[in-house]
Amino acid sequence: MMSKFMEWVDARFPATKMWEDHLSKYYAPKNFNFFYFFGSLALLVLVNQIVTGVWLTMSYTPSAEEAFASVEYIMRDVEYGWILRYLHATGASAFFIVVYLHMLRGLLYGSYQKPRELVWIFGMLIYLMLMAEAFMGYLLPWGQMSYWGAQVIISLFGAIPVIGADLTQWIRGDYLISGITLNRFFALHVVALPIVILGLVVLHILALHEVGSNNPDGVEIKKKKDANGIPLDGIPFHPYYTVKDIVGVVVFLFIFCFIVFFFPEMGGYFLEKPNFEEANALKTPAHIAPVWYFTPFYAILRAIPDKLMGVIAMGGAIAVLFVLPWLDRSPVKSMRYKGWLSKGWLLVFCVSFVILGVLGVLAPTPGRTLLAQICTALYFAYFILMPFYTRMEKTKPVPERVTG
Repeated sequence: MMSKFMEWVDARFPATKMWEDHLSKYYAPKNFNFFYFFGSLALLVLVNQIVTGVWLTMSYTPSAEEAFASVEYIMRDVEYGWILRYLHATGASAFFIVVYLHMLRGLLYGSYQKPRELVWIFGMLIYLMLMAEAFMGYLLPWGQMSYWGAQVIISLFGAIPVIGADLTQWIRGDYLISGITLNRFFALHVVALPIVILGLVVLHILALHEVGSNNPDGVEIKKKKDANGIPLDGIPFHPYYTVKDIVGVVVFLFIFCFIVFFFPEMGGYFLEKPNFEEANALKTPAHIAPVWYFTPFYAILRAIPDKLMGVIAMGGAIAVLFVLPWLDRSPVKSMRYKGWLSKGWLLVFCVSFVILGVLGVLAPTPGRTLLAQICTALYFAYFILMPFYTRMEKTKPVPERVTG
């Protein structure tokens, strides 16, 4: 009966073909390692954010008068509302942790190089939309840091010549952040941006499965096939990697749930203390900083004395990631076979990014500003110098087959 049912479905919808193309007959390299957990984990967290977000909207009121009170109502009176809110709030930070590690994997193994340029571009578009989604959602609790953080970020658009003032007013929908701003951010956060993100995720996966997955060796497994056209170094994604990913999911959920139940605020980094106080336009917090996953770019902004140049530098720090596939001139993909220059510069880039993230959380001082300027210079130097050091360095020979 099941066979006949699937025949009926397949005659009208390519269910079996999709299953085979993307799971049971999609051959992935057999040498995936720890870093290859984070793609599936990102999908898991996306599902968590959508499901918990839908449930939260059932009790949330997007108005300046009732938003903060509705969040308190969710936390105190809605059955299991507190865990839904913490799963969503902690999930936002978990999403960026997983995505940053996923991007690090791409940098380590050259997953942005030919023929995977579009895979990287779609991934970067997802990252950009995630930042917009997180920013819109950050205003919704209508706490002090939500209000003033949004005030600072939106005011940056005012630095743009000619159109800055009008653009800032257009984004707010008012002359200052108000219930109108909250309402439009709610609509974008709940409806528009999730649709865009889901569409980009589908494109990201389709592009990946068209060219095939990269691996820690950077070897194209499609070049070596058996008599049946199956890659010699490939194994079906299902059941091998679906089962393997379950291990990663279990470990991730253990850590994630431990944080949700015992440290949901994470010392004020996931949920800032001022955000437990209702937004007040007449009371400015002692130190305004965005949530931690924005702080590297916020530190770059503050490192530049001129406001317009700071905004350009902050935007450029994100934009330069899009052109990465055309900056790397190395004949090999994986960091395993690149020279010491590439390895050294990647280490410098990662350390600079982390330091900028820490500095973005802290209040500025002359010493911290100087350190932020040095790290900003190193951040951009990694990309600007990449065409030169990747071309001139000596690389190791890449094996014909994956090494395991």
